[in-house]
Amino acid sequence: MSRIGRAPITIPAGVTVTVGAENFVTVKGPKGELKQSLSPAMTIAVEGNVLTVTRPDDEKENRAIHGLTRTLINNMVVGVTEGYSKTLEINGVGYRAEKQGKKLVLSLGYSHPVFFEENDDIKFDLPNNTTIVVSGINKQIVGQVAAQIRSKRPPEPYLGKGIKYTGEHIRRKAGKAGK
Repeated sequence: MSRIGRAPITIPAGVTVTVGAENFVTVKGPKGELKQSLSPAMTIAVEGNVLTVTRPDDEKENRAIHGLTRTLINNMVVGVTEGYSKTLEINGVGYRAEKQGKKLVLSLGYSHPVFFEENDDIKFDLPNNTTIVVSGINKQIVGQVAAQIRSKRPPEPYLGKGIKYTGEHIRRKAGKAGK
């Protein structure tokens, strides 16, 4: 049996989890509300403040979906209570970020600035002009937007210039061999 799928989810105070028809799960908490349709093969049971996910049998597909379903629900619960964030660092001469209202403006050495819009799901914080913090309640959207920002100028292996995640290790290459 899946160790992840078997683990119960403790629902914190102030969070309500509703399981609708065909496993349409709604999680409401202090930071917002998340909704997701999950596999109808799984059985999702809420008893008091504990949520459990069980599978009907040990077929390969059901075993694969069991842990996934539990993890998706847990990510929703954590998202509406604590939220998620990813921190990006900008390295390079003249590379910087600034916020203009609800827009994130990146100067990355191109002939034009690069813009990203804030919306209800995503917020941008800039502790300084070379650090971007992407935060929100949906783990998938936070990761996707952070990946899109990083893709505008990924770090290059010779000088390490570009946008990287905090803590990401860039494999550096040696330059030209001298005479």
